[in-house]
Amino acid sequence: MNRRTGDYKVAPSLSVCIDQIRHRLRDHGAMPCHEHRVLRLWSNALSQDSGKRKPQDFLPLGVRAELPAIEADLAGLARLLSEHPGADGSARLLVGLHDGQTVEAVLLPRDGVCVSTQVGCAVGCVFCMTGQGGLLRQLGSAEIVAQVALARTRRVVKKVVFMGMGEPAHNLDNVMDAIDLLGFEGGIGHKNLVFSTVGDRRVFERLPLGAVKPALALSLHSTNAARRAQLLPRAPAIEPDELVELGERYAHASGYPVQVQWTLLAGINDGDDELDGIVRLLAGKRAILNMIPYNTVDGLDFQRPSAERAREIAQTLHRRGVLTKLRQSAGQDVDGGCGQLRARTVSVAAGSTDLPRPVLWRERAPSLSTPS
Repeated sequence: MNRRTGDYKVAPSLSVCIDQIRHRLRDHGAMPCHEHRVLRLWSNALSQDSGKRKPQDFLPLGVRAELPAIEADLAGLARLLSEHPGADGSARLLVGLHDGQTVEAVLLPRDGVCVSTQVGCAVGCVFCMTGQGGLLRQLGSAEIVAQVALARTRRVVKKVVFMGMGEPAHNLDNVMDAIDLLGFEGGIGHKNLVFSTVGDRRVFERLPLGAVKPALALSLHSTNAARRAQLLPRAPAIEPDELVELGERYAHASGYPVQVQWTLLAGINDGDDELDGIVRLLAGKRAILNMIPYNTVDGLDFQRPSAERAREIAQTLHRRGVLTKLRQSAGQDVDGGCGQLRARTVSVAAGSTDLPRPVLWRERAPSLSTPS
């Protein structure tokens, strides 16, 4: 792990980053204005022929010659393998990467998309399917943006949440580069870019310094430090009180309330002791509590509380001064909890000797440097 950035060094040669695209364009004569155009159209899922100014009127000859190959490589960064619509208007997407790995993205109701930042995850949340297999590799910043571009081929996207597979704090450089591009070339409002984390001191140091300051979501899940450590066994050891304090400090710096994420687990974190703890930590704070009843995962011994209990919890907290929203995990009716689509695909493919050989970005563009 890079102690300065918090980035976990897992198979970096397979990640594709935005800087690689920029260098490739520059190698063929692009200036910053040309890079901006190519990246803007790509991240918005628009053809490079879009707009009043056509490539032949604006781009250098070398870039125009390379453009078909660049477009093909960009399209290969995130391919739709399957789509699973939910009754709530969401849709779970199984996304194929250029090296044959897969991640998940979710089209959310009201013009949002949830994207992954890693293949797998190192935090190991005991109630999450993604955490069961550990971390396989980082996603490069271009692969993260590519999920947004893919989503935009399906529907309008005005909000991006980094809450899919992976812990964004463990891939900080790539996530922040993706946020910068989406906040400028990608046309996403900065408050509609939501950085989700279990809590890492590097996040609170880094986010205030960015040109784009995303909204912050903290995965809390318990106000009891010992219980939280059991639920999130490899999360940094930050006391819940301090974590909320750090989040609120960033909320005041960014101007957006901190979003506190809470997965409701029956008999574990839905008791009165936790409600008292939530009130103690969040009442009167610049915070929104998002309570999400657990999305059942095969093989994991957790259950969501009854709908009546969930509503009672939300109403009680609201009365006690905590702005609480009771949400549903998108795609519950298609068993699409984070990591489940990928897990089923990996299970089916296990043992196969006839899987297609992945075409790697570096094979298509050998002049590109390998990201550090």
